[in-house]
Amino acid sequence: MADHLPLTARMRRLLRELAKFGTVGAFGFLVNVAVFNLCIHSFGLAPVRSGVVSTAVAVATNYVGNRYWTYLHAEKSRVKREATLFLLFNGVGMVIENGVLALSHYGLDFTSPLADNVAKYGVGMGLATVFRFWSYRTWVFRGRASAGELGEADDLPAEEQRKHRRVLL
Repeated sequence: MADHLPLTARMRRLLRELAKFGTVGAFGFLVNVAVFNLCIHSFGLAPVRSGVVSTAVAVATNYVGNRYWTYLHAEKSRVKREATLFLLFNGVGMVIENGVLALSHYGLDFTSPLADNVAKYGVGMGLATVFRFWSYRTWVFRGRASAGELGEADDLPAEEQRKHRRVLL
């Protein structure tokens, strides 16, 4: 559907989507860091176990943010499918994120709190974030046009706006 838009309009739409995804992700990051360090320092859990718990809590907050803000206009008739795919792809993201932590902590013996945080958040989360963004926009939140796509038609001449809105809706 969006392929009918000029390249500049598609790029603006992608940048808006990335900004929203990034904002939701930043909030999820704060939740993840807080829960991770709480699990390690207050509850005495092992680093990877703490990582799994913190990632699970962050995934729940990110689903709400992405579902109801970033991808607000995605198809809503298939929410069960969407939630299942979201959890599946986040499971893969969790393995990426905490796999890097496990490799660093247990495989390379970098066991300081700084090393654990760098492995989990600097490397693991970075790789997992790229994977999640791709999977969300490709598989999870598909369907109807986004609000950004609907707004992009405003940059086109009047006749093109009418054609564009008919295609998207």
